[in-house]
Amino acid sequence: MMRAYDIIYKKREGQKLNKEELKFLINGYVEGEIPDYQMSAWSMAVYFQGMDAEETANLTMLMAESGDMIDLSPIDGIKVDKHSTGGVGDTTTLVLAPLVASAGIPVAKMSGRGLGHTGGTIDKLESIPNFNTSLSRDKFFDNVNQHGVAVVGQTGNLTPADKKLYALRDVTATVESIPLIASSIMSKKLAGGADAIILDVKTGNGAFMKSFDNAKKLAEAMVAIGKEVGRDTAAYITDMNQPLGNAVGNALEVKEAIKTLKGEGPEDLTELCIELGAGMLQLAGKAANLETGKMILRKNLKNGKGLDKFAEMITAQGGNAKVVEDISLLPTADSTVEVKAEKAGYVAEIKALDVGLSAMILGAGRENKESKIDLAVGLELKKKTSDQISKGDTLAVLHYNDSKNLDEAKKKLLNAFTITEEQKKKNQLIYEIIK
Repeated sequence: MMRAYDIIYKKREGQKLNKEELKFLINGYVEGEIPDYQMSAWSMAVYFQGMDAEETANLTMLMAESGDMIDLSPIDGIKVDKHSTGGVGDTTTLVLAPLVASAGIPVAKMSGRGLGHTGGTIDKLESIPNFNTSLSRDKFFDNVNQHGVAVVGQTGNLTPADKKLYALRDVTATVESIPLIASSIMSKKLAGGADAIILDVKTGNGAFMKSFDNAKKLAEAMVAIGKEVGRDTAAYITDMNQPLGNAVGNALEVKEAIKTLKGEGPEDLTELCIELGAGMLQLAGKAANLETGKMILRKNLKNGKGLDKFAEMITAQGGNAKVVEDISLLPTADSTVEVKAEKAGYVAEIKALDVGLSAMILGAGRENKESKIDLAVGLELKKKTSDQISKGDTLAVLHYNDSKNLDEAKKKLLNAFTITEEQKKKNQLIYEIIK
């Protein structure tokens, strides 16, 4: 007879758990037969002893299979999903989904809502008037088959084991375990039915993984899971030592995505979308190599195919596609205020977390799941790292409807900028690609 005690003891002693033992543990926990205190002990044992690639892959599949497994086979072609480990101003999905779809790859994307200072793709899309993010499964499949792209909110009973285990890890100081993070992320991707997966693993002051070494370990662990379960997977380790792009806030980021699809977006956001998109094209067999993929996507930015696809997706999901021609149709804040530099020099660092918190203080983010967010508010950065500034230059523009927390938001934003006398090199955008 199997007992949770023996499995916890085995992992505590640094031994490898087999699939049956993990299945007993995960299924028993989901069904309420194994209590929180035993699962906490097991999580702490994993935190200290780790897991090998096979163990982590088995855990991932068991968590994916604990709820609905979405079968995307009714959608023609190779379905490539993209996942970002989260950051500030991470508008990539809004640009990538239509851009990659315009190159003939089906994009069937399920995204989440924002919590805390990180924005959620679903909230951003819902700032488009009448845009519907809760399509039925059949409608979701039809839209992807007809238009090549659909982005919807996560529905149904996806990975209940992960939800339960994550909530427990959150209160038992076991979140920062590479095998547990990797299996948490990959279980959702595998349950979502993708054939191939591109991972955008952020590193830096605004990322979950602050150090490059930890980001690399996480990227390698997730790619190893992909290989173990037969899914083509590649991970890009990318910079989050400053926000990506210039806009932070739901409607502001949609406006920036539209500009980017017109070829007028910020350089870092544009480049990252082209790099990640080229990886998606390669995994889907549409490009022989990354250079060819980048060429195809740059062409579709220039000729407007990416923007046309975005408008098509908006229409297909009930939204007002006129927003791509007239961004004033998106929610707009009543007031703006400029935050000015207090001294001259060069921008050495922009703490992405403080920028995200500044936007959240204005009402752009949720403090808890029940919080209402204001889709119109947020901020636009006017300076990025290595830029030269004079005293009084505008560092950012805050967009707000309620002045109640304005001073606090300004203070947080000013605090985000480190200004030095010496110029620092521009941040590298992509540190490494793990395949």
